[in-house]
Amino acid sequence: MIGALYRDDVLVTTQWLTYRLTDPTIRILDCRYYFDRDGREEYEKGHIPGALHIDYSKELTDPDAEVEGMIPPLEQVEAVIRSYGVTNDTTIVGYDDEGGHFASRIWLILERYGAEGQMKILDGGWTKWVQENRPVTTDIPSVKPGDFTLRGRGRTEKPELIATLDDVRQASETGSATILDVRRYSEYTGEEVRSKHGGRVPNAIHVFWQDNLNWDSDRTVREDREIESRPELGNLKKDDPVITYCQGGVRAANAAMALRMAGFRNVQVYDGSWAEWGNRDDVPIDIGPEQESG
Repeated sequence: MIGALYRDDVLVTTQWLTYRLTDPTIRILDCRYYFDRDGREEYEKGHIPGALHIDYSKELTDPDAEVEGMIPPLEQVEAVIRSYGVTNDTTIVGYDDEGGHFASRIWLILERYGAEGQMKILDGGWTKWVQENRPVTTDIPSVKPGDFTLRGRGRTEKPELIATLDDVRQASETGSATILDVRRYSEYTGEEVRSKHGGRVPNAIHVFWQDNLNWDSDRTVREDREIESRPELGNLKKDDPVITYCQGGVRAANAAMALRMAGFRNVQVYDGSWAEWGNRDDVPIDIGPEQESG
């Protein structure tokens, strides 16, 4: 059993962070990333005081993996996180402007390697921060590398957080886990194609990731009861095995985080997601609208 999460295990508020902007035990990471422009340039235009920009796609993906965007080796994660001045006693606070979309991917990586609880996500992120007219700067801090380590200190790796292609194949064929496709509906049906093939994993249910957030307002995470009562989840019980996937395991990480905070205790993320499944010729694929049951 992976375990559910209390909201305080993961989220911090804008007020909480405002009071701690000068706290030396806090390291703020600006995780903004875009496909159509440079996240670093947006950071340089303005960011939360004390924040450093991190590009997960360049720094925290495995350069040697056959599938793009996979979780990197432990040693790479250690080196990257150290470079941001993080020690084992540092609390990392990550934010972006998409409800923790990219920050949650880094959170998942750290949790997978045993740094459970060391990274928090700013609820509402840059969106809420700016709406509330909280402090913004263009100053870029300089930090010395920290001594962050993923070895020892009671850390235990959690490979069970991650699902493989074989796990997903088994779940699709046998129903051993409920598969949640959290991409846009156009990706789910195959109308929008972002890999060699379009479509979805057979028997996957469409549960759009953004609907776990107050997307049209401040992009905070919805209340637990709102998430657990989503009709797409049907009769899913809190202990039922669940696998989330998207294109590259990022939206899937955010969805898994939200589901676990809502009390679901057995949620995995398919790391390869559609970047792996959709580029294979030896796995089944469904296309078109979801079939009505019954």
